[in-house]
Amino acid sequence: MSITSSLLMIRDGCYQGGRVGLGAVRRRVAGVLLAAGEGSRFGGPKALVELDGQTLAERGVNMLRTGGADPILVVTGAAPVNMERTHTVYNEQWRTGMGSSLRAALRALTDAEGAQGQPAALAVDIGAVVVALADQPLIGTDAVARLIAAYRGGAGVAVACYAGKPRNPVLLAREHWPEVIATATGDQGARAFLRARPELVTLVECGDTGSPDDIDTAADLDRVAARYRGSKPR
Repeated sequence: MSITSSLLMIRDGCYQGGRVGLGAVRRRVAGVLLAAGEGSRFGGPKALVELDGQTLAERGVNMLRTGGADPILVVTGAAPVNMERTHTVYNEQWRTGMGSSLRAALRALTDAEGAQGQPAALAVDIGAVVVALADQPLIGTDAVARLIAAYRGGAGVAVACYAGKPRNPVLLAREHWPEVIATATGDQGARAFLRARPELVTLVECGDTGSPDDIDTAADLDRVAARYRGSKPR
């Protein structure tokens, strides 16, 4: 499932580097991994599924961290996901879909700023988030790095695209979080916001860094695993 599937009217062209626009000093970029689903089609929580010795949640966290995001938040729900150097956000409404998980993560970061008792790593000046899904393990770390580079260059909303088609991950600057929170419902994630504000979106081509293939079923896992093995250096 994609945060940006069926995205309409997005700005033509893909970001290839360089300055997008002028703006204030850019701040830290957090990483958010949405890993709350029960995996009804798969037969169990996909965050706990292993690929080449790592769970999909571990792979997603490593992708975000290696790509330059810090701190890392993991949104959980159907199953516990505990990893070192991450912050767990439990989404009580996980059954309602991905939108509630995105809202939970953005609210956790918003509430953390200046709040007493919050983890020190969250009580920092976070200017944007990169949002990724646990069930897309073939997306490369370079995709995260390119979105962050686009943000540093002035982009307020950046979406990874593959052969020009928008998918995941997605970067959202802080000034847009209230609107994303207000519009994230069901399984749409940030899609409604992105559809409504196409003028804000910078597409970042990532087709050479990996693949946005989803794992929704056991057959998908077999296909992704075969593709992963084929991409590893021998």
